[in-house]
Amino acid sequence: MRIWVNGELLDSAEATVSALDHGLTVGDGVFETVKAVDSRPFALGRHLDRLERSARGLGLPAPDRELVRAACAEVLAADPVPLGRLRITYTGGLGPLGSERSGEGSTLVVALSASEPRPETAAVVTVPWTRNEHGALAGIKTTSYAENVIALARAQEHGASEAILANTAGRLCEGTGSNIFVVLDGQVLTPPLSSGCLAGITRALVLQWSDAQEADLPLSVLHDAEEVFLTGSLRDVQAVSRVDDRELPGAPGPVTARLMAVFAERSAADLEP
Repeated sequence: MRIWVNGELLDSAEATVSALDHGLTVGDGVFETVKAVDSRPFALGRHLDRLERSARGLGLPAPDRELVRAACAEVLAADPVPLGRLRITYTGGLGPLGSERSGEGSTLVVALSASEPRPETAAVVTVPWTRNEHGALAGIKTTSYAENVIALARAQEHGASEAILANTAGRLCEGTGSNIFVVLDGQVLTPPLSSGCLAGITRALVLQWSDAQEADLPLSVLHDAEEVFLTGSLRDVQAVSRVDDRELPGAPGPVTARLMAVFAERSAADLEP
């Protein structure tokens, strides 16, 4: 595996950043995960738009889009894979051991790993921790992912592959690495960005390509919905077969199956939607 670090394409054993990088010491960084199909990135333009928004949200200078595109192209060409996870990480660079920044420049890393096609269905659990929809990091895709690590570990302890969180008001928010949709009385609904959820790329495309709508929803809707599904860069549209102890037999249901087919067709037809 070759990894691009600050302008150099290196073998993984040689690809390093400083122990004093602010992304490591205090989580001062942002990132994007991009699906790559046959060494071609999907929706890279949308991901770079979000990378810029996240950087602004942290007060970091905007990354050089053309440099990031070139780095992605180098990494994809170096290690071709049928299906891959392309990871773009952008941090505050070298800094002191505290929260203040040094202003010595940013760090940019691009890496690729092979992925397996996601299962058609997933089991999820709700967890007691919440997203702070009023916090400084609300809606920003930062490298500060420890909360997600804890929540996902809880899900795996209960035989699930994703954890679902409410926000501080007890409203449905998102998964640790996914957005969530429900089908209620035949209508497809997903929490609004004001809930504190991430502005997912796949979420936005599902809203664009279907009649799905945003709605403020209680967490308890997961136990009433006719269908539930997740969206994410490597999940695309993935049906939920179990929420906590509630089974959803026959998943994917008819609405989810239709949206899975629509997303597969539209995303295959246009790599930059």
